[in-house]
Amino acid sequence: MSQEQKSPCIFCNIVNKLEDTEILYEDDFVCVFRDIKPASKFHILTVPKRHIEDARALTPNDFELVQKMLTVAKEMLTQNNYSIDDARFGYHWPPFRSVKHLHLHAIAPESEMGFLARMIFKKDSYWFVSPDYVASRL
Repeated sequence: MSQEQKSPCIFCNIVNKLEDTEILYEDDFVCVFRDIKPASKFHILTVPKRHIEDARALTPNDFELVQKMLTVAKEMLTQNNYSIDDARFGYHWPPFRSVKHLHLHAIAPESEMGFLARMIFKKDSYWFVSPDYVASRL
C-alpha cells in the first residue's frame, strides 16, 4: 500500500504499517500499540485489524473478537509485569471517542492514574464502558 492509499483512519494506517508506530503484538485479528497519551505507566490499545467504527457497531458475530481483544490485552499486561488486578480495561462509548476505530484500553497500574485520567477513563460511566458491558450487548 503506497502513501497515497493511506486511510483517513489513523488506526487502520497503524495496523497496515503506514505509520511509524511500534507494534507490541499482532496476529491475524488484532494489533496492540501504546496510547500516545498514556493515563499511567503502561497504557496500550488493542484494536481489531478489521475496521469496526466503535463498540456500538459490534454484532453478535464479533463476540469472539471482543473476547480475543481482552485476552491479548491481559497477556500484554502480564508479560510486562503489571497486575491485572491493578489495571483498568474499557472502551469509549459513542459519541465519546476520539478515533472512530474500535479500541480496547488497558491501563496499569490503575492505582497510579491521575485525577484527569480517572475522569477520562471513569469506570462504568456514560463514556467509558467495561469489556463485560460490551460483550453483554452482543
